[in-house]
Amino acid sequence: MTNLSKLSKDLIGVLLLLLFGYCFLFVNIDTKDLTIPASLLNVNSIFLSIILEAIPFILLGVFASALIQVFVSEELIQRLIPKNPYIALIPAVLVSALLPVCECAIIPVIRRLLKKGMPLHIGVVILVGAPILNPVVFAATFYAFQSNMSIVYSRIGLAAVACILIGLSVYFFFRNSNQLRDVYVHEHEDAKVGNKLKQTLYHASDEFFDMGKYLLFGALVASLFQTFLDRQLLTNLASNDYMSSAVMMGFAYVLSLCSEADAFVASSFSHTFSPTALLAFLLYGPMMDFKNTIMLLSFFKKRFVFSLILIITVIVYAIVMAYGMVSR
Repeated sequence: MTNLSKLSKDLIGVLLLLLFGYCFLFVNIDTKDLTIPASLLNVNSIFLSIILEAIPFILLGVFASALIQVFVSEELIQRLIPKNPYIALIPAVLVSALLPVCECAIIPVIRRLLKKGMPLHIGVVILVGAPILNPVVFAATFYAFQSNMSIVYSRIGLAAVACILIGLSVYFFFRNSNQLRDVYVHEHEDAKVGNKLKQTLYHASDEFFDMGKYLLFGALVASLFQTFLDRQLLTNLASNDYMSSAVMMGFAYVLSLCSEADAFVASSFSHTFSPTALLAFLLYGPMMDFKNTIMLLSFFKKRFVFSLILIITVIVYAIVMAYGMVSR
């Protein structure tokens, strides 16, 4: 098993090195001299943008995960989390607002916290809340929607409500059952006896290579969807609030944008879609997208992941529809 794990990570390492070499090569090639279809060039550009956009946040997430593994004990987590499972939802939302990480980076952090003993529903609240409620995303949304501040504040407020409802639903259906897959993680012998810094670096490298293959696959499929999806069809559906919100949620899932950038994409649709549909896009994408689904399936049981997708979809759609009716 150790040799297989090492081989797998070596292969991913080679792929990542080839990818960065390809990035450097592509940027310096004059594409005018190449007879490459425009659609494939677009796939290439989107794929590279997703990878280059996500990797810094993946690194942030895996180092945060490694620090938790090395410095945070199970006893500390148990002392910090309120015993009442319902009251514990409130500090979980507050913690989400303090973590400057996107949906890519938060997954290894939550996985590690759950292994340390954090209740499942609390981990899910932070998982879906941090990519929207953190200050970096708020600043990006504020900048993108300066002409419509109601969307900025509605995004934060509705996200907080959605996080609590999602946490309650997960607690109702799963309680505190273990939903993590038994994923083998290679343990370096030096990490068991070395200093704290060495342990952190070893754990971070393991997490990065575990996540890397899923990021590559998710980014490739997302770039294909973005290129070949008929956007005119989206425009034709924009006239119906119920349909347009569902369409924008599907669009957010397929695009797999980083939550620090999705507000700028949403603002480009502000003349086509209603504020309700834009909020559906801004809420759903950071909580669940295709790239995230692949990563979640690598660490959580399939039944839990698909149940979580259903829970998030129903709650987000219901909240934005209720908002649309109240704001008319």
